[in-house]
Amino acid sequence: MNPYELPAMVNAHSHAFQRDLRGAAERPAPEAHAADDFWSWREAMYRLAGGHDPDSMRAAAGRAYAEMAAAGYGAVGEFHYVHHQPDGTPYADPNAMAVAVAEAARAAGLVVVLLPTAYHRAGWQRPPSDGQRRFCDPDVGTFLARVDALRAWAAGRDGVHVGVAAHSVRAVPADWLEAIAAYADGHGLVRHVHAHEQPRELEECRAEHGVSPIELLHRTGFLGPRTSVIHGIHVGTADVARMAESDTIVVSCPTTEGSLGDGHFPALVYRDAGVRTAIGSDSNVRIDPFEEVRELETLARRERRTRHALLAAGGDLWGAVARAGRASLGLEDAGTIAVDRDHPELAGVAAADLPLAVATCASASAVCAPHPGSERVSRRPMS
Repeated sequence: MNPYELPAMVNAHSHAFQRDLRGAAERPAPEAHAADDFWSWREAMYRLAGGHDPDSMRAAAGRAYAEMAAAGYGAVGEFHYVHHQPDGTPYADPNAMAVAVAEAARAAGLVVVLLPTAYHRAGWQRPPSDGQRRFCDPDVGTFLARVDALRAWAAGRDGVHVGVAAHSVRAVPADWLEAIAAYADGHGLVRHVHAHEQPRELEECRAEHGVSPIELLHRTGFLGPRTSVIHGIHVGTADVARMAESDTIVVSCPTTEGSLGDGHFPALVYRDAGVRTAIGSDSNVRIDPFEEVRELETLARRERRTRHALLAAGGDLWGAVARAGRASLGLEDAGTIAVDRDHPELAGVAAADLPLAVATCASASAVCAPHPGSERVSRRPMS
């Protein structure tokens, strides 16, 4: 074995339980083909989420996290919203499901940043559907009290950290966004939110608030250097400018966005504006950070029909994406991995070209097992 060391990749956005949607979620929706989209996919996701309890959630997450660790991820941000029992009643320990996923991540050797996620409604003037009830809290104070309790549980636990998230601007009202942003600022936490994933999301936000989701996040104080916007696909010039001015991070999830037909991530628009880009595995339809990075690069090339894209900016796209991922999760370090230079995907590549090949030619199959006795990942949160 001929190892080449790299920073471990950071998975800034995961819904671990969704790994079990593979195949099943590809069945055509019973509605007309035009309706078979992200919104119909959600119904399959709700059915899967509805069948879990803490034990089954721990098992499902454990399978996904073991694959992540073997594939070259060193840390994961778990955007966690399956909080309660299926009828919406809290468990005896209101954080039982979050604890289950955290313990599964640690058992797999990953640093985990839990992102307990606020959810209140199906949309403007729409109560939660049956499939959403276990995600929801009655008020933001109840949600933040549970975050307090989760932070207390995580304190002192090696490799477990806690941030906070709002599911989306459709799932919580504006005053929740303000309260979550203030809470995160007060405790020095990272905060995440899904935004600008679907055109319908933008239409509904404008109907309720008169502005785009990014403008609403700006208005409520949610944007900032510790904020990550997940997806950020359907954005205008003003949206990107606000993210750049606030030093907000965008997290692209290329394989999931392709699976769901979300649209084309405007990577070069963000690059030109100076917005940092991280990656996530999201629905975990694929668990391979090399594939995510390659997709990010090749989509950028298609964006302007050029080969002078993200990789051309500095030659180390893997390193740049890993740095943005660490910042997204508030981590100083996520450890290192090694790929085998004798693996067929890398054999014969000159040393000077390895950073280029890693981002365009390699896959998770080239990752070496950790060296005996080595520390795969760091335990230090960013101060």
